[in-house]
Amino acid sequence: MIDFVGKKRWFFLGSAIALLVMIISLAAFKLTPGVDFTGGTSMTISFTHQVAQGQLRQEFTELGYPEAVIQQAGDNYFIRVKEITTAEREALLDGLKTGLNTEILVLDYNTISPSVAGGTAHNATIAVLVAIVAMLFYIAWAFRRMPNPLRWGTCAVIALAHDVLIVLGIFAILGQAANVEVNAMFITAVLTIVGYDINNVVVVFDRVRENKTRGISPDFGVVVNSSLTETLMRSLNTSLTTICVILALFLFGGSTIHYFVLALLIGVLVGTYTSLFIAAPLLVVWEKGEWREILPWLFPAKKAA
Repeated sequence: MIDFVGKKRWFFLGSAIALLVMIISLAAFKLTPGVDFTGGTSMTISFTHQVAQGQLRQEFTELGYPEAVIQQAGDNYFIRVKEITTAEREALLDGLKTGLNTEILVLDYNTISPSVAGGTAHNATIAVLVAIVAMLFYIAWAFRRMPNPLRWGTCAVIALAHDVLIVLGIFAILGQAANVEVNAMFITAVLTIVGYDINNVVVVFDRVRENKTRGISPDFGVVVNSSLTETLMRSLNTSLTTICVILALFLFGGSTIHYFVLALLIGVLVGTYTSLFIAAPLLVVWEKGEWREILPWLFPAKKAA
């Protein structure tokens, strides 16, 4: 039997350090919002002849779009500019064709007004929060026959929040380093991560409930250790098969879904970790009242009289 619970302090420490880095990154860099959240026009284009990014940027500046966001993805370029009309778009493309002496293929085109974008950002935030709260009550209801079922739900939600923060922090860093933007597809990825990761947690918790009902040990830590060992290969195999599909999409799915798939990949990897090393061990800490062992500065030992 693998001693997951005995090493919980190391797992918690690693997660605490990772979360601290991600929170600092979010506070310092913030997410770079895409056209879905700020309004404007975005397009993905490719050229019949190879064009350097610096050359393309110079052409945009000469055509009156010095603020254009230009991001290369393989042989394609993702472009974001202020909101423009169809006529302005055609003029822009014609100017690029003339200046670069090449034909242009528009792979994707999207225009959103600032008012609609503001509503999208608001609704996206509400969607993520509602999904997480719904998961809390679902887990509490699913394990209602266990003592303190709300604790089970809270531990699952803490694991979900951990996963979401890691993904957000990494994309904040990518936004600063590579100008990677978040859009509506990114929110879809986050909601997918929440659904997938909660499934991993439920599998582990369900085995804990079975073993506790069977009474394999009066020590809850032993019950959780046994349950984690029994579900380890199932969790890893499920995640590996999912990762294989995600990697195929990441490598061959095209530039328009590149960062959507990247968010999924990060979420599945982190979610597999939290379901095994964070959610269940945290439940042990709560059930056994071992907070002083994990957070001694918050729960100092009582002085002897």
